[in-house]
Amino acid sequence: MSEHKAGSAALSALVNPDIDSTPDVVDSVALARLYGEPLFAMPQDLYIPPDALEVFLETFQGPLDLLLYLIRKQNFNVLDIPMAEVTRQYLSYVDQIRKQNLELAGEYLLMAALLIEIKSRMLLPVKKSDTGEDVDDPRAELVRRLLEYEQMKLAAQKLDALPRLGRDFQRAQAVMDVQIEHMLPDVSPDDLRSAWLDIMRRAKLNAHHRITREQLSVRDHMSQILRRLSDVQFMEFNELFMERVDQGDAVAVVVVHFLAMLELARESLLDITQAEPYAPIYVRLSYIRAAA
Repeated sequence: MSEHKAGSAALSALVNPDIDSTPDVVDSVALARLYGEPLFAMPQDLYIPPDALEVFLETFQGPLDLLLYLIRKQNFNVLDIPMAEVTRQYLSYVDQIRKQNLELAGEYLLMAALLIEIKSRMLLPVKKSDTGEDVDDPRAELVRRLLEYEQMKLAAQKLDALPRLGRDFQRAQAVMDVQIEHMLPDVSPDDLRSAWLDIMRRAKLNAHHRITREQLSVRDHMSQILRRLSDVQFMEFNELFMERVDQGDAVAVVVVHFLAMLELARESLLDITQAEPYAPIYVRLSYIRAAA
């Protein structure tokens, strides 16, 4: 029955090429889909590139990492590196990576050249400098770089060992379905009284105060002083202003009254005398004294 359906589909495809020749129902399960079409058998001409799958058992972050690995693996003293043995092992590893990745080997070749240079300098006879001091060890700069790199590598390992969100643990999340009932407070008569007193206090603070301009004339107060002094020979200074204070006049009125007295003294219509320091001050009209 299935062969008959497949034959009918093939015949329809020959007659009308626009019709999809893929059968609707097949007996076997498709292994995969290629461009939307099901594959029921593995293709015979399937090509897999050689470098499609690579397994790295040991990887290094750079030349210093490889060099430090070779030294620590054989328990060499970093401060006294046997350059011949280390250089031989290093070049052996570089030859391996050159066969697979020439671009990656370029950085390692630079370190290999440095190792060969140090090895050749160590083979030369040791000569003292012109100042008579010993020449520095050719390995000193390389040892310094290795020690600094090892410190940074150990610090990075300690940081990597710290717990990390998403790698070592996940952040727990929980949803709490709680309904909160807002309780109304109990109000006592004392609370109402306190609230009412607070409202009254605020109302007093917000009371409007209207300021009006009062017309004060120095000439008018000069006339008043002249009238008061016309009936007496002299008057004490305090008595001249006591009436204003007793009447409850504003400070501005008292100040204008004082200015009027000074203006009369300036125009020589008023004499202000004092017998001695701290003695009472007396005021009198000048023309009354002249008449006398």
